Amino acid sequence: MVKHLLRGLVIVPLLMLLAAVSQAPGVGAQEGERPFSFPFAGPPGPSTWLMNQPYGNTTFAYRSRFGDYRMGQGLHFAVDISAKCGTPVLAIYDGTVAVVDDVYKYGSGPHNVVINHPNGYASLYGHLVERSKLTVGTPVRRGQVIGYSGDPDETCYSRPHLHLEIRDLSHRRAYNPLLLVDVDWDTLALSSPFGRTFERNLDDPRGWQNPYDQPETVFGGPVVNDFARPWPP
Repeated sequence: MVKHLLRGLVIVPLLMLLAAVSQAPGVGAQEGERPFSFPFAGPPGPSTWLMNQPYGNTTFAYRSRFGDYRMGQGLHFAVDISAKCGTPVLAIYDGTVAVVDDVYKYGSGPHNVVINHPNGYASLYGHLVERSKLTVGTPVRRGQVIGYSGDPDETCYSRPHLHLEIRDLSHRRAYNPLLLVDVDWDTLALSSPFGRTFERNLDDPRGWQNPYDQPETVFGGPVVNDFARPWPP
C-alpha cells in the first residue's frame, strides 16, 4: 500500500505539471520569437502524447550516424513526439501543402506531409498512419488537421510517434524545433525517456549538450559528430 501511495505522489504532480505545458510559452521566448504552435491538441500525458527524442546530437542518432542519420550529418534532425496511432496531427502554421507521401526523398514513412509557410520555413510531419487527404497546392491554416499519427514500423505498438521537422523553403536545411515551436520543452523533457541524453565529445565535453544549442542540419553534408573520443563510447 505504501508503495502505491508513493507512486501516486510522484505521478500526480508530474501529470499536473504536464497539463500546464500546452498553455505555457517556451522558456525565455518572446512574442514572435517562436512562431509555430504545437502539432497536437490538448495537454500532454501518458494517454495523449509525450516528448520522445529531441533534435540534435542525441546518443541514439550518434549510434546510427553512418546509417539512418547519415543524410542528416549524423544528427537527429527532428523532434519525436510519442502518440498513439490515429491522433490528429495539426498544422503548426498557415501555409501551402508542398509534398504528400514522397517517402523516397523525405523518409519518415509510411506516410508524410510537407507544408511551406510564408515566414520562410517548411514543416514536415512524418510517420503518419495513412496517406493524408490533402493534395499538393492546398492552402492550410494553423491548427487544421493534416493527417493522423502512426508508427514507422506500421504496427502501432512498437514505437508510434510523430516525426516533426522544420526546414527552410529549399527543404535542404533543418532547424531545431525546440527554438521555433512555442511550448515548454523543459517541462516536457522531464517525462521523456531520452531526456537530454546527447552524445559527448570528450575533446569538447560541453559542446552540444544543451537542447537549445544544437547545430543546424544540411542534408547530404558531411557527418559532424564522428568524435575521436565519444561518450558514451
